[in-house]
Amino acid sequence: MSHASPPAVLAALLDRPDASGADLARQLGLSRAAVWKQIQTLRAAGLAVTAQAGIGYRLDAPLELLDAAAILDGLDAVQQARLGDLAVHWQLDSTNSALLRRAGEDRRDRLACLAELQTQGRGRRGRSWQTPLGGGLAVSLLKRFDGAMAGLAGLSAAVGVMVVRALADCGVDQARLKWPNDVTAGDRKLAGILIELGGDALGPCYAVIGIGINLRLDRAIAIDQPWIDLASLADDLPSRNRLAGRVLARLIEGLDVFAAHGLAAFAEDYARLDALRDRPVRAIGPAGERTGIARGLGADGSLRLDTGHGEVRVDSGEVSIRLGGP
Repeated sequence: MSHASPPAVLAALLDRPDASGADLARQLGLSRAAVWKQIQTLRAAGLAVTAQAGIGYRLDAPLELLDAAAILDGLDAVQQARLGDLAVHWQLDSTNSALLRRAGEDRRDRLACLAELQTQGRGRRGRSWQTPLGGGLAVSLLKRFDGAMAGLAGLSAAVGVMVVRALADCGVDQARLKWPNDVTAGDRKLAGILIELGGDALGPCYAVIGIGINLRLDRAIAIDQPWIDLASLADDLPSRNRLAGRVLARLIEGLDVFAAHGLAAFAEDYARLDALRDRPVRAIGPAGERTGIARGLGADGSLRLDTGHGEVRVDSGEVSIRLGGP
């Protein structure tokens, strides 16, 4: 189990929220200029730090750093024993990339990885996934499967159900699922899921499951679709560490069910949470655009689309889904 190592100035600010630049410099054995430079680095990472003349530096919003021990508190003893590893980093290119690199050399199952900062966080179709320092949760889990990759059809839909369950564990019950990879609330994106496969196509294989959840975002942040964060949904913002623990707990529990029974074990819950069902949508992909009424999922996790001239199945692949007609 590894731990994040925040910059010294941030650790000092969390300990003394109203410390002056001189206090910080003296406490850390740094020059005032070095303290200012670290503050600027934190601001560049998206952390809102206010400087008040005669008072000092202050964090504009509460910040809870990731902590491996606190995350493990969200898992019961059996789940903790089944977790192959829990790595918490200050900064990575991406949590998914870190696990993909480890997959061949570390043969353990259920490797978990979290990071405070991702320099190359990824979403579907090569999009970037960026959240400010402390403003989101980036967690990935590597799960190994004995069977072929074809048996993982519908995994993203099943993982969506697991994420919604984890949010409900933390008092957030407004979450719904937007095919193929989004968790939404009020038709705005709350979380995203990115699954990357490796190993032998005929088995055994593995899935690296990446989940990014918006906790508290700046209104000015640039995201290419309507979004929402947990701060907007909950009177009391869930603890990041508790949420991380519940996400891992629900994945550890749910992925074994999926391995044994596939998407069918999650179909009823998915139908209840389906944000698209019986609504007009546009499926936009490299081959063009198809429109119709969403009718839920096929057994393989594809989207059933009623075009008015019959039903077609849309594979997740390189497709984006937007609500509304043409």
